[in-house]
Amino acid sequence: MRVRLVKCIVCDTREEYRDGVCYPCMREAGEDPDLEEYHELVAAKNRFDMGGGFDPGEREWPHLFQFQRDVLRWALRRGRAAAFLDTGLGKTRLQVTFADEVLRWEGVAAAREEGRFLILAPLAVAEQTIAEAASFGVEVRMVRKAADVRPGISISNYEMLHALDPRQFVGVALDESSILKNFDGKTRTALIEAFERTPYKLACTATPSPNDFTELGNHAEFLGVMTRAEMLAMYFTHDGGSTQDWRIKGHARRRFWQWVCSWAALVRRPSDLGYSDDGYILPPLEIVQHTIPATPEQARAQGKLFVEPAKGLAEQRAAKRATLAARVAKAAEIVAAEPGEQSLVWCELNDESTGAAKAIPDAVEVTGSQAPEVKADRLLGFARGDVKHLVTKVDIAGMGLNFQRSARQVFVGPSNSFEGWYQAVRRQWRFGQRRPVTVHVIASELDGNILDNLRRKQAEAEKMGAEMAEFTRDMVRAQVRGTSRDVTAYDPQQAMKVPQWLSEGT
Repeated sequence: MRVRLVKCIVCDTREEYRDGVCYPCMREAGEDPDLEEYHELVAAKNRFDMGGGFDPGEREWPHLFQFQRDVLRWALRRGRAAAFLDTGLGKTRLQVTFADEVLRWEGVAAAREEGRFLILAPLAVAEQTIAEAASFGVEVRMVRKAADVRPGISISNYEMLHALDPRQFVGVALDESSILKNFDGKTRTALIEAFERTPYKLACTATPSPNDFTELGNHAEFLGVMTRAEMLAMYFTHDGGSTQDWRIKGHARRRFWQWVCSWAALVRRPSDLGYSDDGYILPPLEIVQHTIPATPEQARAQGKLFVEPAKGLAEQRAAKRATLAARVAKAAEIVAAEPGEQSLVWCELNDESTGAAKAIPDAVEVTGSQAPEVKADRLLGFARGDVKHLVTKVDIAGMGLNFQRSARQVFVGPSNSFEGWYQAVRRQWRFGQRRPVTVHVIASELDGNILDNLRRKQAEAEKMGAEMAEFTRDMVRAQVRGTSRDVTAYDPQQAMKVPQWLSEGT
């Protein structure tokens, strides 16, 4: 795998030789470095062999289900792997145990107490991970800067990556690794570069969108398997005249998924690996739409003479502003109708969030401007049941958190983002939820086809997900569980008669 070469701190053009300075700059400074040694150093840096994983032996991990053990054993043998397990299938336990096993392996460091492993997670997910790890006897410590790191397993939020030193860690696990989706984002680039040389890597997220090849490519690049550009060149072609849209080459479809399944386990339910789905059947999900009639005043606020659905993004935003007060009032009415239930209230606009927090008694608001400690405390308070009603945005609390203690959501206004919708609903509607989940969606006549788009994207995702699972199930099962040889056991039915001359030893 190609690695990013460090540039000289003096000229910023050539590869460093020693202490951040290149060979020519050292010569200009009056030093006399060894030219042959410099060439050997550069050649060694051009390609870095990451090595592989290790065999954990006969360890059983009683805190894991059998399908989770299979995925863990496979990931440890690879050393760098992605676990695309759907919500509620135990990714937290998997990544903590992966980290613990890496540190247990005697080949990682001269002594166990010297090993350091890092887990990166979204805000407030870290505290849930620490508590769950403690339930099966593994210590995970929160860190916020490099000086806090001690031997063992550390966990931090993605926002604190800049304050950590990746060179301290022998391994890293990404919780909700779909953060890599944005291929040109700063976080994506920082993660790939920061852990380029880290020997052990595990990326955990729910099953990625089956048609989101960018997300798969970025995972492969983070794990050191192949760069996104190499993946596109090998398996894809431009779709039509657009240079942004890619499709798998017809002859390469099976080869592509074979390649993906060599480093990623895509598991939507235990039966994908040949096990029973008992305990992993989702409860009913009811989506209730509340349509607010539009008024002439709202139409005029939108810039229209008559009431008609918004068509473009600008019109949809104007419609949201025009109907904000009515939607907030409806959200408060829905929450008040079931006083004994906790409510998770999703907003898209700041004014929606502020208005809902004021209109709903006992509501606690979580905003992006709050301190991380305040946000984490309020989110975890809702997860424990201490907070009655939580008002926040999907981009704040829509990833990784487990809110299955409650079973009611209210969207003050629909969003065009299917990924955000999917992640938000899955905070409650996930494996382990024992009650039916009700999702209330408030929209007005001005909102146009937003809900239609969500339904269409939902149907497409379910169809493509089923196709991907069908296409990759046998590949994943073969990779994770391995193949076995069919043998016929010897079952003697008659006693053997041994000749006297053979039974009489000499």
